Amino acid sequence: GAQPPLGFWDPLGLLADADQERFDRLRTVEIKHGRISMLAILGHLVTTAGVRLPGAYDLAGDQFADVPTGLAAFGKLPAAGVAQIVG
Repeated sequence: GAQPPLGFWDPLGLLADADQERFDRLRTVEIKHGRISMLAILGHLVTTAGVRLPGAYDLAGDQFADVPTGLAAFGKLPAAGVAQIVG
């Protein structure tokens, strides 16, 4: 939107030929992605602090408490589980 002192700021020209409907859609999507990002960071902080779900994440009895934080978790999970998360 238009914010003083810059006014309407679109350095990449994404809205050069867009109408108000397109502008409103992009604004809504940006807010949605920002909220999802904030939840992702919160989840990372909570997990790093040591909070885990109780119980097992598969039928073999592997516990959530045994999964490391961050990207190291991808090495602990089965390939099918990683595929469900990523893809």
